[in-house]
Amino acid sequence: MAQESSASGLGGPLLLDPMVAAAIRGELPRVAEDVVEAIIAEVPPYADAFSGPMGETIRGAVQVALGGFLSLAADRRGREGPTPQREALDGAYQLGRGEARSGRSSDAILSAYRIGARVAWQHLSTLAVAQGLHATTVASFAGVVFAYIDELSAATVAGHTDEAATTGRVRQRLLERVARHLLNGSPPATVVAAAERADWSPPSTLTAVIAPESQVGPLLQTLPPGTLQATELSELENAVLLLVPDAHGRRRGPLLRSLQGRGCLVGPARDWLEVPASYARALRARELGLDEDTESHLAHLVLTADPEALSDLRNQVLAPLAELRPAAAAKLTDTLRAWVLHQGRREDVAQALFVHPQTVRYRLSQLRELYGDQLEAPETVLGLTLALGVPDVSSSQESVP
Repeated sequence: MAQESSASGLGGPLLLDPMVAAAIRGELPRVAEDVVEAIIAEVPPYADAFSGPMGETIRGAVQVALGGFLSLAADRRGREGPTPQREALDGAYQLGRGEARSGRSSDAILSAYRIGARVAWQHLSTLAVAQGLHATTVASFAGVVFAYIDELSAATVAGHTDEAATTGRVRQRLLERVARHLLNGSPPATVVAAAERADWSPPSTLTAVIAPESQVGPLLQTLPPGTLQATELSELENAVLLLVPDAHGRRRGPLLRSLQGRGCLVGPARDWLEVPASYARALRARELGLDEDTESHLAHLVLTADPEALSDLRNQVLAPLAELRPAAAAKLTDTLRAWVLHQGRREDVAQALFVHPQTVRYRLSQLRELYGDQLEAPETVLGLTLALGVPDVSSSQESVP
């Protein structure tokens, strides 16, 4: 019977004598190949992975891992430089990073480890028994095998996690750079180059959405992939700009529904290189205190595009009321607004003002005295419609009589 010694687990004292270790080492290439075949057969994400460069990397990692384990089991001490088991752990860490870059999850590699451990142990235990190891030593041998697999798994998961985090941060920075180029009006060639570096495929359109900071995380779970973020914009306090791809036409409705009740402002869909225009509209609507869909506020946005011109127009068309007492002027102004918006329908005007139709008749007679024949002239009606289409919040409002 071959010489044996007890083992206390991973990193413990001598487990296998050199002759036993040498016999097992000679079988490692065959064990490694069987491990690889089992992984290919039982872990779907690896069905095609072994045909390319990554396959050679994984095959090499399996052989290094087995060699590292055998070196550990034989407890080769006094070596200078990196030990085989240290090299195996480093290789496992790099394997995890490579898996993250390949787009495979850590679940796939952990499944591969479990299958690899099972197949490797079937071979190694058979070889150990063939070399005359006692059952107690074989049991200790099993403990070392699975403790070693645990260490390899942990190293691989650490590599996968680190690479995924690094890749995520780097790509997020690249995507934010695309957003900045778009908002700053950089030349199209510059924006396209930034998009290529970020691996971001330009959509047909982008829609600017101003969202509260607290809503960004939940929203990104529902918005289309490829949504860009622009954070820390000086004009947005406690808010983030999202640039949503291809939310035009019939897709705008679902977008608006997903944003409903979240305190967002949605600009129009624009050609992706012209998204600053969408953002400018959403930002202006925000400054005006409007909410949700800017497309439902177009008249308000148009009429307030030039506040000074609107003020001058208001003063011009309301000049006949200038000599009246403020309360009387306010009542007639509200009546004029309702009259032009309801196209002179007296009952509708009365309902809008919450007054009796007779009151409307009386006020309209006052207005005709003040304006004369000009009251129903097309240019006067147009001026009144534009000037009074948006209430002047700075003026006093009529109390309901």
